[in-house]
Amino acid sequence: MDNANTIVGKKIKGLRESKNLTVEEIAERSGLSVEQIRSIETDENLPSLGPLIKVARALGVRLGTFMDDNDALGPVVTRAEDHSESSISFSNGTVDARKHMVYHPLARQKAGREMEPFIVDIQPSEEKEFTSSAHEGEEFIYVMDGEIEIDYGKEKYQLKKGDTIYYDSIVKHHIHGSGGKSARILAVVYIPF
Repeated sequence: MDNANTIVGKKIKGLRESKNLTVEEIAERSGLSVEQIRSIETDENLPSLGPLIKVARALGVRLGTFMDDNDALGPVVTRAEDHSESSISFSNGTVDARKHMVYHPLARQKAGREMEPFIVDIQPSEEKEFTSSAHEGEEFIYVMDGEIEIDYGKEKYQLKKGDTIYYDSIVKHHIHGSGGKSARILAVVYIPF
């Protein structure tokens, strides 16, 4: 399996350089630190979606640009056996870089898409404190296996297999396995471009 994190870091750096932008300019435009941008580009840390969306905005591209392989104009089919081959591990916050979610993109080749669908494996964790993130757009979550807890603003939502939630991503949120256990979800993220 290719390290998809390496692909993301290289694409971000390549896009930044092709636009003749410095790391400092991307940091200023995105509101992230220079160190965060460097750690993303050098594959030390692939943060959660919130910071990546800010980098995409700073570069003037959609989030999917970082994960695309090809640009198909028609329908895109992702076979079940391809899910694990194209996984991406985002960290939960930029300070501790704890990776707790593995994303399996489901529409990498679809050109011009406005939604990002993923199967997400949530790893077991004994953590009790979580770093929430927020970004523009909306998210739809369907629990495929296990149970999850979503911290959303000041509220907490418990979801079991078969449950769904649809929310505005601008509100600080965090998804983790309920009781520190693993879970699997379908997540569809919409980010206006």
